[in-house]
Amino acid sequence: MSQSSPGLPATSQGKVSLVDGKPVHYHEVGKGEPLMLIHGGGPGASGLSNYSRNIEALSAQYRLIIPDMPGYGGTYKDPIAGPRYAAYSKAMLGLLDNLDIPTVHIVGNSLGGGAALMMAMDAPDRVDKLVLMGPAGLMTSISTLPTEGARMIFGYYGGEGPSRQKLNDFLKLMIYDSSNLTEELLEQRYQASVLPDILANPPLGGRGGFPILEEIWRDARLAKLPHETLVLWGRDDRVNLLATAETLLNQLRNGRMITFTQCGHWVQWERSRAFNTLVSGFLAGDL
Repeated sequence: MSQSSPGLPATSQGKVSLVDGKPVHYHEVGKGEPLMLIHGGGPGASGLSNYSRNIEALSAQYRLIIPDMPGYGGTYKDPIAGPRYAAYSKAMLGLLDNLDIPTVHIVGNSLGGGAALMMAMDAPDRVDKLVLMGPAGLMTSISTLPTEGARMIFGYYGGEGPSRQKLNDFLKLMIYDSSNLTEELLEQRYQASVLPDILANPPLGGRGGFPILEEIWRDARLAKLPHETLVLWGRDDRVNLLATAETLLNQLRNGRMITFTQCGHWVQWERSRAFNTLVSGFLAGDL
């Protein structure tokens, strides 16, 4: 079943594809080389909400596939008992199979960055270029985990449960200048975070417990990835710290990195104009 709207408003219902019999929800817009945009793992996240400031610009050149990962948006909410990046990778690769897309560029933010790396390790021939923004799954010798931002994500459904205040505090931590946040964004994210099927099986493992997230930086396949990779990071990221970028860059065979000052965890949102230009240039071979 499918319903789509050319402008992709917040209420767009998108499309649903069955992967192993389970619904994976996604939006598709634009023409050209396929480019998958994978969102992060915060409360109320979805593909459409995370990339709201990028879709119009990128769809002018690329066929965008914008999925909701398992546990989020309109995709299935079944509990994930085992390693999560592996489950995300399987679902996203299954969606590509259903869409008859043999190879794809991938943009991944935070949890979606970890999923993108896992896809490249699981099926290197299916992935072309990678763009990663503050990707998860990394650490350094001085890391204290979970980070402040991660604790807020893991604890959102714990204690007295979700609230607008909890979400407001989290969104303020996500970006450098919280004056850019709007009541509309807060309300959209809050309503998405308290849907009945999400409350029954909260993303990232439930009510205050820590989920099983693979340590991607320990995976021997990471250092063997041949893919051209652009890493974008906000210096003021309080979810996945900038210091962990060194762990990634020390292993990537074909990577480059750009850091933004006065920018938090949402590079694609806070620095959307620069982000759109850099991603288009990188994928075109001009960066």
